Amino acid sequence: MQEYKIDAANQILGRLATKIAVLLQGKNSAHYEPRLAGNNRVIVENISKIKFSGKKLNQKLYRHHTGYQGHLKSQTLEQIFEKDPKAVLRKAVWNMLPKNKLRSKRIKNLIIYA
Repeated sequence: MQEYKIDAANQILGRLATKIAVLLQGKNSAHYEPRLAGNNRVIVENISKIKFSGKKLNQKLYRHHTGYQGHLKSQTLEQIFEKDPKAVLRKAVWNMLPKNKLRSKRIKNLIIYA
């Protein structure tokens, strides 16, 4: 098992999430197997000092539906980041991982410190 420590200070969210997704899959290794979850652990520090490009802080919306008619909830990136900065990075990495059975196993190897 390899551990990678990443300092998120002054890094852009999307580019950082891409690096983390590649490490979690094990694509940086010569022993990469798409059918295996990989055993890399990624530790991210200083998540509260992350940067966002453009006007994403105010314009990017996160939406989810409660299941009832007319209950489409939406929040801006700024609102979610103030409440829980870890959730923003975790969601970005989650969406960059392949959509299969291994996704939940891989995301467990992501450790985020504020």
